[in-house]
Amino acid sequence: MTQPLPTTRCDGVNRRDFLRVGVVSCLGLSLSDILRAQASSPANPASKKAVSCILIWLDGGPSHIDTFDPKPEAPVEVRGDFKPIATSVAGVRICEHLPRTARIMSDVALIRSLTHELGNHDTGSRYLLTGHKPSPATDYPSLGSVVAKESDKTIVPPYVAIPGAVPAGGAGYLPGNYSPFSVGGDPSHADYRVRDLDTPEGVSFDRFSRRREMLAKIDAYSRQVETSPATAGRDAFYEQAYRLMTSPAAKKAFDLSAEPDSVRDRYGRGKVGAGCLLARRLVEAGSRFVTVVDTGWDTHTGIFKALPDALFPGSGKLPALDHAYSALLSDLKERGLLESTLVVLIGEFGRTPKINGAGGRDHWPRAGCACLAGGSVRGGQVIGATDAFGEAPIEKPVRPEDLAYSMLQLLGVDPTRQYIAPNGRPLKILDTGDFIQGLA
Repeated sequence: MTQPLPTTRCDGVNRRDFLRVGVVSCLGLSLSDILRAQASSPANPASKKAVSCILIWLDGGPSHIDTFDPKPEAPVEVRGDFKPIATSVAGVRICEHLPRTARIMSDVALIRSLTHELGNHDTGSRYLLTGHKPSPATDYPSLGSVVAKESDKTIVPPYVAIPGAVPAGGAGYLPGNYSPFSVGGDPSHADYRVRDLDTPEGVSFDRFSRRREMLAKIDAYSRQVETSPATAGRDAFYEQAYRLMTSPAAKKAFDLSAEPDSVRDRYGRGKVGAGCLLARRLVEAGSRFVTVVDTGWDTHTGIFKALPDALFPGSGKLPALDHAYSALLSDLKERGLLESTLVVLIGEFGRTPKINGAGGRDHWPRAGCACLAGGSVRGGQVIGATDAFGEAPIEKPVRPEDLAYSMLQLLGVDPTRQYIAPNGRPLKILDTGDFIQGLA
């Protein structure tokens, strides 16, 4: 009997929602905190570019050799079972299990020289998602949290995680209200509904409104005896949470049932397909940064059964990603949204060039891939290259801080801008990094 793919990485981390956003005291305290992020700082002139980002995070670390950097001339213990296929870009080949993606590679800038030294899931994720090497002294904010801080007000949260945030995707030293709004659940289910957009069962809006009025009176009294960031303007932020819960436009953005079956089928009926479709709806509604977390890429064993549809129909990681990624880019382009939406496909590292004794590949941070499209990115090109075995870059190495720097600039955020940490220390958003040459 075949077994479903595991839901935990090799480090034992369960892929569940790490950020719990719930309705507290029937009011949605965490939700109001998140909305507070949109109003708590003056708009950054750089953010006027108003480009949104959809980050597809391949949690566990995808094999670069078995996806976007095939090595067909290498020995079998390196090249593996998959064959390369041609793409819409002359001379560029990718894995045979990504045929739809191959057809839209003219819109993609493929980085084949992503490299770093951190081969642990947690540290590698933090490096890629923050642009900083992890430090015991400073908990750096994720790129999504930085973009949330730099965003203007919208009715939908500026930073959303589907279905939930990975630990490295949080607000770091920034206030917790810049953390992502985690939608929860499995968006591929037919009866899926995003949590916390409705009042609790049995509580009417009249009763809900009375509780809001009571809270406003308590807050007014608090401000008479205490002035602090926790009390100043709190009623306005609760009002925003209330508006989200009562806004038909916001509810519509989160409602996948509004999509016709043909669109659902185009993206694929699995989690990553539904996640990418929901992400498209959210950027249409005004979200600035949406992370779609796709789990199951920690393939230490049986990689050539786990990646294609070899275990059972719909089990393969590559066919599901192929549907979702290609549909997302094509759909955004057809809607005129690709130029204003940066789409990034990455994981925390690549995997070992040599296949291990269990028929899988282990962690390999020295070489990996990233795909960028939209948001002024120049598609139809390959940036960097690895050696004949895919062990290390031999051309144009790209570091995580370079990728982070480039993403922020494309999103209209100045990577050198300074924030003030809770201890009063001024910190640049990024200490190092350069824009990737030729990317845009």
